[in-house]
Amino acid sequence: MASFLWGGDPGAARSERLSSHVTATEPGRAKERGLSTESQREGGRVDLAANSLLNKLIRQSLVESSHRVEVLQKDPSSPLYSVKTFEELRLKEELLKGIYAMGFNRPSKIQEMALPMMLAHPPQNLIAQSQSGTGKTAAFVLAMLSRVNVLELFPQCLCLAPTYELALQTGRVVERMGKFCVDVQVMYAIRGNRIPRGTDITKQIIIGTPGTVLDWCFKRKLIDLTKIHVFVLDEADVMIDTQGFSDQSIRIQRALPSECQMLLFSATFEDSVWQFAERIIPDPNVIKLRKEELTLNNIRQYYVLCENRKDKYQALCNIYGGITIGQAIIFCQTRRNAKWLTVEMMQDGHQVSLLSGELTVEQRASIIQRFRDGKEKVLITTNVCARGIDVKQVTIVVNFDLPINQAQEPDYETYLHRIGRTGRFGKKGLAFNMIEVDKLPLLMKIQDHFNSSIKQLDPEDMDEIEKTDY
Repeated sequence: MASFLWGGDPGAARSERLSSHVTATEPGRAKERGLSTESQREGGRVDLAANSLLNKLIRQSLVESSHRVEVLQKDPSSPLYSVKTFEELRLKEELLKGIYAMGFNRPSKIQEMALPMMLAHPPQNLIAQSQSGTGKTAAFVLAMLSRVNVLELFPQCLCLAPTYELALQTGRVVERMGKFCVDVQVMYAIRGNRIPRGTDITKQIIIGTPGTVLDWCFKRKLIDLTKIHVFVLDEADVMIDTQGFSDQSIRIQRALPSECQMLLFSATFEDSVWQFAERIIPDPNVIKLRKEELTLNNIRQYYVLCENRKDKYQALCNIYGGITIGQAIIFCQTRRNAKWLTVEMMQDGHQVSLLSGELTVEQRASIIQRFRDGKEKVLITTNVCARGIDVKQVTIVVNFDLPINQAQEPDYETYLHRIGRTGRFGKKGLAFNMIEVDKLPLLMKIQDHFNSSIKQLDPEDMDEIEKTDY
C-alpha cells in the first residue's frame, strides 16, 4: 500500500517522514496543525487537538475500557449483532492479515458492537463515542478499506480530521492495516500539499483537514464528492472547538450522495457535540459509553499550610522521605513554578521529569512513556497532564499549587481530574495539597463542593506522615 503527497513519490508521504515536519510549524498554520498557542499559556485551557494527539501517541496498544457500551439503533426492532472474533466479520484475507499484523487479537468492546454496523450491507450510518486506545480508528479504517473498489481509480473514502498531525496518525493506521492491500492508496488533503488544478487524483482514500478538503472539492475540483462511498468525521468534539471547522464539515457532507455511509466519532458528547452530530449524520445508529465517574471516595486527602514555595518544597521533601512512594505526579499552576521545582528536586538527587505546554506533543508523549515505564518516579506538570493519562503505578498526587480559575475561585473540575490520577483501578490513593494560609478558604470550598474530608498534616511530624502510608 502506498500513500502520497503531490510529486508522486510513494515514500514522500509516509507518516513517519511527514512527522518530522510536525514541530516546524509557522504560526499561521497552527490552527490546522493543532499547535494552538492556547495551550502554551500558563494556566490556559488544554488544547483539545493536542490532547487528542497525545493520547493517540501514548496509547499505541488497546486499553481495556471500564466503560459500559450502550447501543441505540435507528431501528430498535432489528437484531443487534456483536462479534467476539475478527473472523466472524468475513473480511477479505488481506484485511484480516493486516489486522493481525497490527497486533489486534480480538475486537475491543466498542469494536464488538461497531464493526457489524459499519460493515453491514446495505451500509448503516453511525455516531459513536470512543476514547483513544479503544480501537476506534482501526474500526473506521477497516470500514473504509473494506468498501474500496480497487479497480476504480478515484477517491471513494473521505476522512476528516481536525489537525494535520491527527490526519497523519489516521493515515498511519490506514497504511499499516492496508499493508497487504497492494492496490489501495491513500492521499493527504492537508495544507502545504499543493496539487495543480485539474489534476486527476487516482488514490481511493483521502484523509485531510476540513479547510483543505473544502478547497480541493469546491475550488480546485480535485475530488468529486458524489462518488464518495464512506465519509468519516473523526474527533467531532475537537472539530466544533475549532472555529469554522463545523461549518466546513457540514458543507462537505451536504454534497455527498444519499447512499454514502457516514460515520462520526467523538471522545465526549456534550450538548453542542450532539447537536452537530445530529445535523451532519442522518438516521444514525448510536454507540455511547456510560462512563464510570471519577470519585474521591477511595483517596485520602491532606493539606499542609506553607508560607512560600521554599516552605512547600521542604514539606514535600518531608512527605517524600516519610512514606513509600510508587510513582507520584506533582501539579503546579504555572510553568515557572514547575521548572523551579524540577531543578530543586534534581539537585537533591531525585529522578524527576517535567511535562509542560511548551513541549511538542511528541516530546510530551515520550516523557509520559518514560514515566509509565518507571524510568522516572516523579512527574512534575502543569494542567496539560490533568486528563486522560492512566499510569497504574501512581500512588500519590501532590498539588504544589491549588487549581484556580481566572476569577481566582477553585477550579473544581481540574482538582477532580488531578486527584483522579491516583486511586485509579480500584486502588487507594493519597493526595497532598500544599497551600498558603490565604488560600485555605479556597481549599475549604473544594472540601465542601465534593463533600469530602481534607485533613491538615504537620510536615514536621514524621510519625503523623508515616501514618498516612498504607
